[in-house]
Amino acid sequence: MRLTVLGCYAATPRTLTNPTSQVLEINNQVVLIDCGEGTQVELRRHKIKFSRINHIFISHLHGDHFFGLPGFISTMRLLGREKALHVYGPKGIKEAITLLLKLGDSWTNYPLLFHELTSKEQELIFEDEKISVTTIPLDHRVYTNGYLFREKLGKRKLNVTAAEKYGIDKAYYNNIKNGKNITLDSGTIVPNSELTFDPPEPKSYAFCSDTVYDESLAEKIKNV
Repeated sequence: MRLTVLGCYAATPRTLTNPTSQVLEINNQVVLIDCGEGTQVELRRHKIKFSRINHIFISHLHGDHFFGLPGFISTMRLLGREKALHVYGPKGIKEAITLLLKLGDSWTNYPLLFHELTSKEQELIFEDEKISVTTIPLDHRVYTNGYLFREKLGKRKLNVTAAEKYGIDKAYYNNIKNGKNITLDSGTIVPNSELTFDPPEPKSYAFCSDTVYDESLAEKIKNV
């Protein structure tokens, strides 16, 4: 897991930093969290490929958290993007972005999918075989969510030395990686745990943006 802070200042940008935006690289996926002005320039400066970003999570509809999004979406078209781009954010984000693109005579030639959020309770909003993303409801002047990103436990890693000790043919290595025990020619069953290493401990990251002091947040991000 790797976090790159593209911007962390308040509503007005400063010489050395921009409004809020972060990139989280998690289990070979790259997600964008908030998209204030200057996000595209910072992505270039940090040499993060735009095309790797497939999911964008917007905390709330104050300009310093999403004014960079219309430009980013438009740039994706200019770069020839074809795969879908998913945008998660408060209800109203689809209308806002669609209108800004229309007024700017811009459009998309790739699927732009909005997932609008309204629940004031913590909820799972994205999950695949590698990660999960859950909202963290925050107390701000407008509807706002933080986001909790969690890696899932990966597959066990092959212990080549152990496999060679038992004389196991390489043709069975994929079976071992997939968690299967191995039966030797002698009939002896070698447990998968003897042929593999434990996977790395899953990591997690909690993004909490604008909110008042709220002790209940500590429980929601416990053990992160």
